[in-house]
Amino acid sequence: MTELTPDQMEHMATTLEGTGRYRVLRPLTPRVLTGYPPEAGTRLGMFLDLETTGLSAAKDEIIEFGIVPFVYTLDGQILGSLEPFSRLREPSRPIPPQITALTGITPAMVAGQSVTPEEVASFVAPASLIIAHNADFDRKFAERFTPAFTTKPWACSMKDVDWAAEGFEGRKLSYLGMQAGFWFDGHRAVDDCQAGIAILDRVLPVSGQPALAALLENARQVRCRIWAENAPYEFKDQLRQRGYRWNDGTDGNPRAWSISLPEAEVEAELAFLHAEVFARPVELPVTRITPWDRFSTRC
Repeated sequence: MTELTPDQMEHMATTLEGTGRYRVLRPLTPRVLTGYPPEAGTRLGMFLDLETTGLSAAKDEIIEFGIVPFVYTLDGQILGSLEPFSRLREPSRPIPPQITALTGITPAMVAGQSVTPEEVASFVAPASLIIAHNADFDRKFAERFTPAFTTKPWACSMKDVDWAAEGFEGRKLSYLGMQAGFWFDGHRAVDDCQAGIAILDRVLPVSGQPALAALLENARQVRCRIWAENAPYEFKDQLRQRGYRWNDGTDGNPRAWSISLPEAEVEAELAFLHAEVFARPVELPVTRITPWDRFSTRC
């Protein structure tokens, strides 16, 4: 049988899609630039993904760095990606078997591998913005590794785009990729970064704006965290359902339920707490959050 050319295969895929009975997933093909000569109206972003030995930024360690630089315009158009930073790192303790099963990273792969904070800091120095898919996880690990990440604004491709409102059925990278029409090998850092960039490069089906534009709009907002200190225990389920999360106080912040909201919504939320939870006016701590602190242990 004669081997089909890429053009012939693409024609077949397009024909199948045209029937309305099939959806075809294409392999992720990053749009790579040969260099970055800075131009007016463009910025250098970096998409970061970390593989770690566990979920605790205080106890667990990074075993793989993936950072993919990309060039974007101020209105949210992605022009392409650049050469990635991809490094494995041997942790001080053995990689748990469940992490190897999830990531495919074995103890043999990381044996003798290292990366220094200085190397990472030098690579991210030109970045105008750091993006991660679940930045609430990645930023804490990254800042513990090098303080270079504390000086950068961060955004989250999972939380800073309203995927549900745009018709997507989930927020995991693999789900978003499939609904965007491509597949990729997940749970390796650079692959996840390239997938995240490709998803942000798509035009959203409902709003019609680039996904990166929606992310930038949300990420630029000043937010506030309300700490519902001493909230009565019987309201914990109601607070959780409303979007509050529990903080145990070990990070130096209040031991309390808290929620992060746009600054414009703070007054209404405080009114809700006073009326429905505390049944009286109370003074509650409110932390102002900028993109330079968001997703960090500082807020």
